[in-house]
Amino acid sequence: MKTRIGYFIPEFPGQTHIFYWREREALKELGIAADWVSTRRPPRAMISHTWANDAEQETAYLVPISFLEAMAALGEILRAGPVAWIRCLKAVISAHDTSLPQKLRLLALIGAAGKLVRLWRTRQWSHIHIHSCADAANVVMFASLLSGLSYSLTLHGPTLEVYGPNQPQKWQHASFGLVVSEKLLRDIKTKLADYLPERVFSVPMGVNLTEIKRQHPYSPWSPGQVCRIFACGRLNPIKGHNYLLETIALLRQRGVDVQLQIAGEDEQGGSGYRQTLEQLLRDQGLEQSVTLLGAVSQEGVRRGLESAHLFALASLNEGIPVAIMEAMAMELPVVVTDVGGNAELIDNRVDGILVQPERPAEMADAIEMILRDPEFALRLSQASRQKIAAKFHERRSAEILAKCIEDVLLSQ
Repeated sequence: MKTRIGYFIPEFPGQTHIFYWREREALKELGIAADWVSTRRPPRAMISHTWANDAEQETAYLVPISFLEAMAALGEILRAGPVAWIRCLKAVISAHDTSLPQKLRLLALIGAAGKLVRLWRTRQWSHIHIHSCADAANVVMFASLLSGLSYSLTLHGPTLEVYGPNQPQKWQHASFGLVVSEKLLRDIKTKLADYLPERVFSVPMGVNLTEIKRQHPYSPWSPGQVCRIFACGRLNPIKGHNYLLETIALLRQRGVDVQLQIAGEDEQGGSGYRQTLEQLLRDQGLEQSVTLLGAVSQEGVRRGLESAHLFALASLNEGIPVAIMEAMAMELPVVVTDVGGNAELIDNRVDGILVQPERPAEMADAIEMILRDPEFALRLSQASRQKIAAKFHERRSAEILAKCIEDVLLSQ
């Protein structure tokens, strides 16, 4: 390999991380070896993929830190010298939109940055790319201020604000940035106009069409059958699963025998928002109609999509979800909310249906429209995969990332 980089994913390998696994494989084909680095391991209930054990063995974690690692990190911080220390302290003092406790937290992150510098030096990375704009991006920023290492970041959305304060400095010190939708790109150009690096690109994530494909032709629902609906998204209020449950209740009231499966777990490994949804199922009498699958492997998601009549997601905001792309790649009609970058993925009523968020009746109407018109369902099915093949294949993001890294290294 000509180039080796650090490839930083917080709490890796988690339930939604299949895209990173694929992008890393594509980078390898493009001549870039990417070493996994992460903040800490995720809760066990969120580890679902068949490759997860191998990924854990290969990943360098910043937390927990052993005594010897702490001494090595301290050595890197001392080695950086007074000028670098002053740069870090200035960054803490001038951190944007931060309270005193948050500034103290930033100080503590300098220790993790020392460990990251140690990894950078011993593994001889040419660059670090981080798929996050949250606290982990502060760690990489401090590592850069200590050592001069170059880094870049990807903003996934749904909004900039969910990734916490100090966004201007995270972006200001980066060599380049990637954003998963045009809408997000316009947003950060407005909010961070004076702090963005020279190169910032809109690059949607993608899917591997060789792996994600049907084993059997899609068959529309017909009266008398159980209608199988599949959804995929972590159990978090932003995903709007509560509105999807209301949609299912409405369809059942209209006489449609519908079964919904939701693949995904909450960030606490099952002890968080899952319990709210389970209570909603009991309150609405949907225990026999809705199954919360928890964290599901990629193969399990594929089987769920293969057996479903359609895919639905009632998100309140999004970047552009890989889950919707995978459903479309599996030639499944999709009904999703018109939020975030979803309109960049779907042409309404051409390769999917967009509905307004927080309107279960509108989503139920759209689902029923597909169910009652099998020819329309087939047209959506065929057009959906064509859209993904044309604009959302997985190599696109890897190719742009590789080109940007090459440009950075040539300029050094």
